[in-house]
Amino acid sequence: MTNQPPNQPPHQLRFDDRAAIVTGAGGGLGRAYALLLASRGAHVVVNDIDRKDDAGRTPAASVAAEIAELGGSAVAHDGSIAEPSAGPAVVDTAMQAFGRVDIVVNNAGIVRDRSFGKMSDQEIKDVLDVHLHGTIGLTRAAWGVLRERQYGRVVMTTSVAGLWGNLGQANYSAAKAGLVGLGRTLAVEGARYGIRVNLISPGAATAMTSAMLPEHLHERMSPDRVAPMVAYLCHESCTLTGEILFAAAGRYARNLIIETAGYENPEATVEDIAAHLPDILDTTSWTVPAQAVQLPPG
Repeated sequence: MTNQPPNQPPHQLRFDDRAAIVTGAGGGLGRAYALLLASRGAHVVVNDIDRKDDAGRTPAASVAAEIAELGGSAVAHDGSIAEPSAGPAVVDTAMQAFGRVDIVVNNAGIVRDRSFGKMSDQEIKDVLDVHLHGTIGLTRAAWGVLRERQYGRVVMTTSVAGLWGNLGQANYSAAKAGLVGLGRTLAVEGARYGIRVNLISPGAATAMTSAMLPEHLHERMSPDRVAPMVAYLCHESCTLTGEILFAAAGRYARNLIIETAGYENPEATVEDIAAHLPDILDTTSWTVPAQAVQLPPG
């Protein structure tokens, strides 16, 4: 992981001198992102929960040490991103270690699955605190730094559960859907400052998801097969913003929120809506709204 590796392909997309923050990077997807970014020259702040293993090492410290052993540059930050003070603390860690922040990858997550009728207030709060409030807290802490530098790449993590819904995951789905609104809004606000904000919808076998996936898919759905998409979204050459990109098992795609051509009648009654529902739902012709306020022509 040296800044100038031998036999480096001239077309390789690199992150030399860039500083990246990756949350939930002590394992799974976050670890894969941190390792790939570091291998391409980025300085990485590895964030994860403050929980020590039998050797007395936290998950973040283990990954930071792994990066260092491979010749890369990384520091650990131990602490749940759900804590109100975590966002500023992680950004301070990056500034003290590397003097800058260029990339923020909001990856940390937990699940507390249960049917909606049986889900407790605490199970809802815990999931929202990590996924949604943690992402808001860290991104807001970094936002001023990115604005001042007139540059930034921010990745947020949504999910097929947030986009399409999933049994027993009302809390998780609500958090992940909330991140879509957050990410697309910040893409609009960040455009004038050179900040690109995109969302990844990943599918991978990790400690959080492996029990839900058939064992024969674990290797095929390695986090390493999601990491290239995230790294691209973090690169200075990426001009996408406000997009939702899917990545799982080596397949990469675009998720869309569309608006159909629909049915137009300023005097429509309830009965008109019922009669023209097929026209309203018809996806033959559609657009992708750039932002919330779309004024009608004329």
